[in-house]
Amino acid sequence: METNIATTPFGRRPMTLGMISSQVTARAVPKDATVHKWHVFQDIKDARIALGATDRALAILDALLSFHPDTALYGDSELVVWPSNEQLIRRANGMPPTTLRRHLAVLVECGLIIRRDSPNGKRFARKGQGGEIEQAYGFDISPIVARAEEFKSLAEAVRSEKKAYRLVKERLTICRRDIIKMIDAGIEEGVPANWGRVQQAYQAIVGQIPRTAPRLTLDAIAEELEALWAEVREALETFVKTRKVDANESRNGRHIQNSKPDSKSESESGSGNKDEAGGNVADTDNVRSLPKRELPLGIVLDACPNMLWLVKGGGGIRNWREFLAAAEVARPSMGVSPSAWEEARTAMGEQQAAIAIAAIYQRQDQINSAGGYLRSLTDRATAGKFSVWPMVMALLRAKLDASKAAGNGAEAAAADLDTAGKVVRTESRLEISAALRRSLDKPRRGS
Repeated sequence: METNIATTPFGRRPMTLGMISSQVTARAVPKDATVHKWHVFQDIKDARIALGATDRALAILDALLSFHPDTALYGDSELVVWPSNEQLIRRANGMPPTTLRRHLAVLVECGLIIRRDSPNGKRFARKGQGGEIEQAYGFDISPIVARAEEFKSLAEAVRSEKKAYRLVKERLTICRRDIIKMIDAGIEEGVPANWGRVQQAYQAIVGQIPRTAPRLTLDAIAEELEALWAEVREALETFVKTRKVDANESRNGRHIQNSKPDSKSESESGSGNKDEAGGNVADTDNVRSLPKRELPLGIVLDACPNMLWLVKGGGGIRNWREFLAAAEVARPSMGVSPSAWEEARTAMGEQQAAIAIAAIYQRQDQINSAGGYLRSLTDRATAGKFSVWPMVMALLRAKLDASKAAGNGAEAAAADLDTAGKVVRTESRLEISAALRRSLDKPRRGS
């Protein structure tokens, strides 16, 4: 077979420097080079994006390779195949002719094949007297042999990048899982830390993760998460070590008996102050005497105005749905765990639990453990000994006392009672006013 001399495409197809480069690379292939065509094709598939090839173009390349009878391709052999468009369409699963021509051009641009066009643009082979092929016009697949090592290197780089991307995604998943569960454990076990700040930091980092992102971006986010993971882990480990030391000291020291066995410790009650959240738990002892109606939203907001801070844009809270949404925002900021919140909603009802959260949020500066206090209220609600009325009335009483201390006197109290009365229907005004008066008349502890 004679050496192909066609270097330019037939018809109006232009000649480019990329075609010249592909032909130079094909001529430089060592004569003793040998490759497995399907192994090289697999490398080309893996490096498809780096090469700029399309999936349809690779389907055509697969068909072209199938027209060469040998599996092993040699550098000193002739590697021209001359199938017609009809034959290529059949082996390319019925690809339309226009699509076939477009993606053949892609293979040429990527340097995966070289056109060896005949004078009239037809593809054929001319045989000699002995039946051997003297001249062939069609597609030269010699770049498969010449660039085999290049394709292998590109494929390995792509595989390494995919592996690194998969690993960073695994890092993100594990870090997110660990941080969430460690925060919950810290809140549940009462580990001293600003868990609200930790949750906000976690949400800020996770919020940076886009739907699709390059690996370097995910690496940077993973490093931030791992730093937060280390911080949370250190807090938990320090607490565990401290508790072990305290346990050893108490085991070796003198036993001190509590002279008041009925009293509960601060950790058991879940509250640092007995009068936390503006209302004593003892106020709920006589639940049956409290009004049976639900608290109007206006009175709750009057008693817990801090909830308005949580509304985006500084707008008001117009209905219970917006109030529940504000409670969902307040809960993590106080360090109340999702499990404690779910138990409270189950025991009290969603609306009552949200009012309890609002009351705790109103006086959070006086509460050591908001989560523990909410669990205490949940236990009382489970036993049927809890109502949100005393909490809200106590907050209103504190507000009236503050107004009196500022010099407003009875006018401020009457104004607040009037504000509370305007948000309810006529038939419930007397009931709520009476409840508020009973709360005001009740002697406070220690007086």
